[in-house]
Amino acid sequence: MKLLEELARRQLIVVTGKGGVGKTTIAAAIGRLLAARGRRTLLLEVDPRESLHQLLGTEPSGGQVIKAGARLSSQNLQARSVVDGLVREKLPIAALAKKVIASSVFQHFAEGAPGLKEMAVLGYALRTVEGHHRHKADVVVLDAPATGHSASMLAAPLLLSDAIAGGQLGEMAKELAAFIADPDRCGVVLTALAEEMPVQEALELIALLREKIGRPPEVVVANALYPSFPSGTPASRTSDGNAAAILDLWRQRRAVNERELKRLRAGWKGPMAEIPLLPLDRGPDLLAGVESALAEELR
Repeated sequence: MKLLEELARRQLIVVTGKGGVGKTTIAAAIGRLLAARGRRTLLLEVDPRESLHQLLGTEPSGGQVIKAGARLSSQNLQARSVVDGLVREKLPIAALAKKVIASSVFQHFAEGAPGLKEMAVLGYALRTVEGHHRHKADVVVLDAPATGHSASMLAAPLLLSDAIAGGQLGEMAKELAAFIADPDRCGVVLTALAEEMPVQEALELIALLREKIGRPPEVVVANALYPSFPSGTPASRTSDGNAAAILDLWRQRRAVNERELKRLRAGWKGPMAEIPLLPLDRGPDLLAGVESALAEELR
């Protein structure tokens, strides 16, 4: 089965990678591809700096679900607001819920409990695809925190379910752990640049995912690759000094890409998508170009 069809079957796709590798762009491209295949898709961003709207050409979410295209919506979600929302849900008396949320005991618990905020975000995604929110989606594409934080996020429900026996929190953790562990419902896409540090972190994250959730990512996306350097072009002999410097830089960067792609392939035998570097500013045009390239690779 084509990889895009495999991803389209999932209910949650977690897109991760080292900061600065284009993770948000890849997440947005996947969201648009799934929406084009008829899946009601929610793009979920957890970075408080909120940059997803720049790619989609929409207004900032501000925490709300906003329309970003046919069958496509986006939302910037803060974990702490989800935790507070759970309190309001469980305590329908508004004054009591407000008092609990404002208490110092709850404040310390919400900020310090290991895995609580991570589990809250995953729980929000699960409740969305199960139809418990006003905005229902068939699939949530989560633009997750960078590298190791994503592995910790995915492992949080399992850790909490082991630590907490019974009660509403324990049951939620157990349900989420089963959701994350099911490869037919949850998938991971890892994004990297073909450079030394991003490739090293990608290989470490692949091992970490195997250790923490028992399986590797569905696909590794090598993003922003320099085009192949034309054979027979003696860059250093070009009469124009600026042109020579540009050609030398191109040749050097492509050589780094090729070296690191080779190292990545040596440590990762699964599917890989290679996305070219596009000479476009961050925005809808860049997203369209990456979406087109990713569609070809995933097919």
